[in-house]
Amino acid sequence: MTTGEDELHGADEDPYALALRPGRGPVYLRLIDGRRIPMPVHRWHERPTAADRTVLERCVGPVLDVGCGPGRLCRELLGRGVFALGVDIAPRAVALTTALGGLAVCRSVFDRLPAERSWQTLLLIDGNIGIGGDPRSLLHRCRGLIAPSGRLVVETDPRDVEELCTARLEDPQGRSGPPFPWARLGRRALRRAAEDLALSMTDQWTSGRRCFATLARRGGRPVLDGPDTGPR
Repeated sequence: MTTGEDELHGADEDPYALALRPGRGPVYLRLIDGRRIPMPVHRWHERPTAADRTVLERCVGPVLDVGCGPGRLCRELLGRGVFALGVDIAPRAVALTTALGGLAVCRSVFDRLPAERSWQTLLLIDGNIGIGGDPRSLLHRCRGLIAPSGRLVVETDPRDVEELCTARLEDPQGRSGPPFPWARLGRRALRRAAEDLALSMTDQWTSGRRCFATLARRGGRPVLDGPDTGPR
């Protein structure tokens, strides 16, 4: 007998897909030099934390959540009446997001996406500044997705680091998925990358052990809060 939960997960999946299943054990980021970094899997499946809420408070709709995972942030925003769409390359992530009441599309951020150049807030949270292993290319792409008055909200590494690397996702038994390019950026490295793209760091804050920053186009029009009708 299978349940709706079972139908969202296959029997033979990579560590990321398995981590998307609520109640599973930890998953690690294994770097090519042997270092192993724990991923915040528990956070993906819980209600937004106090640190997450500092991000949500800075979101003006419509919001695009890049690398949304099970969609905790975009679902919370929808519950607050703010239009939000998640994007993730993993079908399981999109299936979970939609099954739990969110909206998401299964694509890479580098694919064609809905309402390009219209998003007022774009989220790169939970280390997703590392997507693609080239933060400048990622920021350039995200800059092209937001409206002229829009902003990027980025979670940075709490350490002063700028690292481009190859990594695998690994479970506690040492089983790993395929290698992929990744990056880790601290706040100062993010500022340097942003400046190269004519983006200004307009806000920065820390909540607990997590660090965040907001980026906007230089000379962009200020965002005016108003009725949120979603992308057109």
